Amino acid sequence: MRNLLVTFFTLMTVFTYAQSKGTISGLVQDKDMDLEPLPFVSVYVEGNTSLGTTTDFDGVYRLQLKPGVYTVVYDFVGYKSVKKQIVVKGGASQKITVVMESVADALDAVVLTAVTNKQSEAALVDVQREAVEIVTAIGSDEMSKKGVSDVAAAVTKAAGVTKQEGGSGSIFVRGLGDRYNVTTLNGLPLPSNNPSNKNISLDIFSTDIVEYVGISKTFESQNYADFGGANIDINSKKFSGSPYVKLGLGAGVNSNVLGESSFYLQDGPSYFGFATGEASSTPFNPSSYGTSWDRKKSTNNVLNNSLSLSGGRKFDLGNAGKISAFLTASFDNDSKFIEGISRSSVTAQGDKNSDFYKKAYKYSTNSTLMGTADYKINSTNSILFTTLFLNSSSQQYAEYQGENQNFDGGAPGANDLSGFIKRSTFDKTQLIVNQLVGKHNVNDQLDVNWALGYSLLNNEIPDRMQNTFIPARDGSDDYTFFSNGGINNHRYYQNLDENEFSSNIAVSYRFSKDEDDAYKGKITLGYANRFKSVEFNSNQYSFQPLNDRYVFSEDLIHNVDQIFEATPFSTSAGDKVSLLEQEYSGDLFVNSIFTNLQYKLSKKLTAILGVRFESVNQNVSFSNSTIPDGDESEFNAFKVLPSLISKYKINDKQNVKLAFSQTYTLPQFKEKVALPYEEVTQVYQGNPDLYESTNYNLDLGWELFPGNAELLSVTTFGKIIQNPINEVFVNSASGDISYVNSGEQALAVGVELELKKNIFVIESKDMLQTKLSYGLNASYIYTDQDLDADKVSSENDFGASFTFENSKLAGASDILANADVSFFQEFSDNKDITATVSYSYFSDKLAVIGTRNRGNYIDKAVNKLDFIAKASLSKQLKLGLSFKNILNPKYERIQAQSEVEGRNNPDVVISSYKLGSSLSVSLGYTF
Repeated sequence: MRNLLVTFFTLMTVFTYAQSKGTISGLVQDKDMDLEPLPFVSVYVEGNTSLGTTTDFDGVYRLQLKPGVYTVVYDFVGYKSVKKQIVVKGGASQKITVVMESVADALDAVVLTAVTNKQSEAALVDVQREAVEIVTAIGSDEMSKKGVSDVAAAVTKAAGVTKQEGGSGSIFVRGLGDRYNVTTLNGLPLPSNNPSNKNISLDIFSTDIVEYVGISKTFESQNYADFGGANIDINSKKFSGSPYVKLGLGAGVNSNVLGESSFYLQDGPSYFGFATGEASSTPFNPSSYGTSWDRKKSTNNVLNNSLSLSGGRKFDLGNAGKISAFLTASFDNDSKFIEGISRSSVTAQGDKNSDFYKKAYKYSTNSTLMGTADYKINSTNSILFTTLFLNSSSQQYAEYQGENQNFDGGAPGANDLSGFIKRSTFDKTQLIVNQLVGKHNVNDQLDVNWALGYSLLNNEIPDRMQNTFIPARDGSDDYTFFSNGGINNHRYYQNLDENEFSSNIAVSYRFSKDEDDAYKGKITLGYANRFKSVEFNSNQYSFQPLNDRYVFSEDLIHNVDQIFEATPFSTSAGDKVSLLEQEYSGDLFVNSIFTNLQYKLSKKLTAILGVRFESVNQNVSFSNSTIPDGDESEFNAFKVLPSLISKYKINDKQNVKLAFSQTYTLPQFKEKVALPYEEVTQVYQGNPDLYESTNYNLDLGWELFPGNAELLSVTTFGKIIQNPINEVFVNSASGDISYVNSGEQALAVGVELELKKNIFVIESKDMLQTKLSYGLNASYIYTDQDLDADKVSSENDFGASFTFENSKLAGASDILANADVSFFQEFSDNKDITATVSYSYFSDKLAVIGTRNRGNYIDKAVNKLDFIAKASLSKQLKLGLSFKNILNPKYERIQAQSEVEGRNNPDVVISSYKLGSSLSVSLGYTF
């Protein structure tokens, strides 16, 4: 390594120029696609392909040659080759624009459009081959083929990535969850729609707005450094090709929903998910609310529907300028029903504090409006404007029936622990994002790129409500309210505002030419910042009716309005009310200077040495009814974060890549505030003493590109995380969960395999294609972390007596796998069919670390199988069919008591449910 660095810096300081050469540069355009730039065109001297280059994503090329007369060839698969005789003069530059046209009209226009728009598998595989960095991406073509409807589902198709179901819905990359990942739109950060999470939920982004999703699992100095798993970058869709307007319609059903005679939701929210709510002007009167306490039977929420409208066209502006405008609007909804076991606070002996059977009706909506304007000022300057509005909502009406150790119903002395809970939650997020991204090629050596972004996010839980019932204490079959705490009967209102300004600028300078007059080196210097402000507040109005004052028949459990109307709530009669107010505000200021030096050490070896200097300031203050004076937590640090990336090009089809970096992971605002958050069966508590982790990342990968859109790669990786953050059960009788730096170090090592291969491709004499292809990615991850109870006790105001001395990382499955087989058949021009079978699997994974001789929470393995078919009936009309979650696996979480040494207790099921299978059809028409 020392010799390599010596060689590297020696080459950086000695610039050797050959005799003065001339430069040919310009733009290659696609005649069939309204003169769109054509990437990946081979440009070379006839008879000497070593004197050549390739057009970049924007169709731009640059070639240096010694003085003389040359025949330059422009070559691209499926297009007529272009030859131009060019006289090159020493020291002179000349710009030559070339227009290419396809070989035949029968050539697959969809593929050509996709390559130009960076949406196809072929284009993105080419990017991976040419890049020095270790990158992977999934484009909209692949998403469509695999029936992917949102970004969360898209990223799970990449190796080493999985998604948590039934919880926060967060993404895990190489066993690292939400806190270790970064989500960006066009390279600029996005806010979170959940105060418990760092990242925005990716399932609220429909694929209608996406050109491709980049997944970078290695840190580069120009990226945000609060990173350990992956930077997931959503690239917004842009217009290309001929003007169009496209209408999309879809409808579907879920098997679980069809199996229910009735579908219930709470009163208030609208079908489209835009409704909101606010507390009554007399909030301590339970009869004064404008919405009902009771469930409402829904007839509109059984079918899943989707509607989308998109279009675009290009406008000329001046002599050289063009604006490509794209606009899309969409709405979709989704209904689900789940039922199964729901338990909590299970002791080491297997005793259950709560033991319920849960039924939950769920309804979600997504409304999206996005526009992009790509202004090509000329061949060397462009500005992209993106604006996005998103309204996402989710409803859940849930019923819990069973036992709780705190229930005390029935006749005196009967020890009846049974009861019934109903809880309704409506969660709504509105997001507005505005961005400007500029790219400027000043000359052959100098590039300037910049970006500005401003986002506003509002998340509301407007009117969550809960009632708890137990058998009446008079020994009859009647019921009464249970109320030994504020959570049992309440109305709850929550508001989160998160605003963020971000910007970056990078200047790149190429230098040091080789014997072919190509630049060997590039140095980049840049600045980036992000300024985030967070405001959170919640009000919980709790009602504690006097014991035995309300006695009613079982059928009135679903008519609480009538109960309060018949017996008005009255504090003078002994009823109690209380208000729990909670609030926190926080700021995050990150200022960074970064630089990297890329140099071609030889014809085969290229390296990028980078460093990021980052100043981080995170402040949060909080208060609630029990801490009226409040408290605060502050974190300030200056980070020096190095990175090294290298690529060894074995030949045109094989690469070996290496990446090393140091990064960090911050705790989230809500994790650092000492405020409780109460679910039906679990209480979470923040921890102001929480602090950041430090991450060391190493990747080594081999890539093989056998043919067009084909790939075989094997990547090994290792991560060391110092002072890792985990969710743990704290030492308390109630079994609360909090967040701690649980030990000195965590380790994650693994290997990833990715394969994309055509089994056969057959072309008829009419150039109609038949293709069978498959894809496979799999990963094996070994994780281990030490657990130190003494460290937790000394650093925090509470303890966590870990059951084990070591554990896996939370969210890490040992084995992840995705596989798909796709068949494509072309019948005639604009008539074809694609059918894909897609399979995914993840093995058991740790959810929560056990304490006080309780086993860890483990999420059991899951298999999923989907079928997707799409048919083009004409140039305008397309049909689709999807059958998802065919196997309908059980999602099960257990408390692994059998793994606790010295005890002979069986595992306890904590939760268990099935999501149901979904069948849907879609229609698309292009005008």
